[in-house]
Parts: sequence; structure tokens; C-alpha cells
Amino acid sequence: MINRVVLVGRLTKDPELKYTQGGIAVTRFTLAVNRTFTNQQGQREADFVNCVTWRKQAENTANFLRKGSLTGIEGRIQTSNFEGKDGNRVFMTEVVADSVQFLEPRNANAERSGDGFGGYQNQGAPSQGAPSQSPYQQQPSYQSNQQPNQQNYTNMNDDPFSNSGGPIEVSDDDLPF
Repeated sequence: MINRVVLVGRLTKDPELKYTQGGIAVTRFTLAVNRTFTNQQGQREADFVNCVTWRKQAENTANFLRKGSLTGIEGRIQTSNFEGKDGNRVFMTEVVADSVQFLEPRNANAERSGDGFGGYQNQGAPSQGAPSQSPYQQQPSYQSNQQPNQQNYTNMNDDPFSNSGGPIEVSDDDLPF
């Protein structure tokens, strides 16, 4: 049997970190994932997928991700049921994430003014007089052995071939077939 899920989306709110009675960390969050097609009005819809992580992965998720963070997860679908307060059986489906990937720099949410998941606002934007700095241009503080002008992030909007000035050479060794 195969039960694997791979999702890329944005968190709809800050992750919730809790601990079980045995002291195991558990984090729950909802990932908004765009559908690949539009509805009859020409608008894109999204699916809101409940996710859970455990142990160290749960602590990292809660510490480093925020509402609006672009995130990739890999895991499995798990269903459960329990008796609700009203006595009715409640069924729950969620993705148990084995791997959580942080797909953008930590402060990229501050630069985004809206994204199609309800318009996350510019939460950490610089004040009026402060110059705006792209998160792709900042030098990460955790890498001390690099030169100050070296960049760690590539702006995905830049064309890597824009200033090549000529044809692109591709050998047979570069081809996957």
C-alpha cells in the first residue's frame, strides 16, 4: 500500500505548538494549497489542508514558520474518529508531515503585501522613512565564514540567462536521456 502526500502552500495562521502528557511536542497548522484550475468566475480556489508534525520537527515548525509562510511538506494522510461533546462520532482527516521544508527566507512574509489566500498584510514592513530591503539581498547571520558581498538567496524573478550575451551551450552529458 502507498500513502504519500507532497504539498506546497502557505500557512493560514501561526502554527500551534503543544506538548502531550508524555512531553512530546506536537504542532498543528493549516496549509492553503492553490488548485491548478479556475472556477466559473475565473478565480483560483484553494484547498485548506490540516497538518500535524511531531517532536523536533514540530518545534522547528512552530519556531520558524508564521502565517503566510511558503512551506513544502511530505507525509501521509491519517484519519481518526472520536466521540464529540454532543455524543456524535467526529471524523478527522489530516496530513502527518514527516518532512517540513521552509521554502523562503524567514522574513519574507514582511515583504509580501498579498498572495491570494485572503491578502496577508505587510506585517513587518519597514516604517515610512526606512528603505525597503529584499530578503533575497540580506546576508544570513548564521553563516560567518562568507564574504559580506556574497549572496545566499536567488531572486526567483530574475532571469539567470538575461546577461549571458550569447547562445547557451548544452552538451550531451547535461541531458537526462
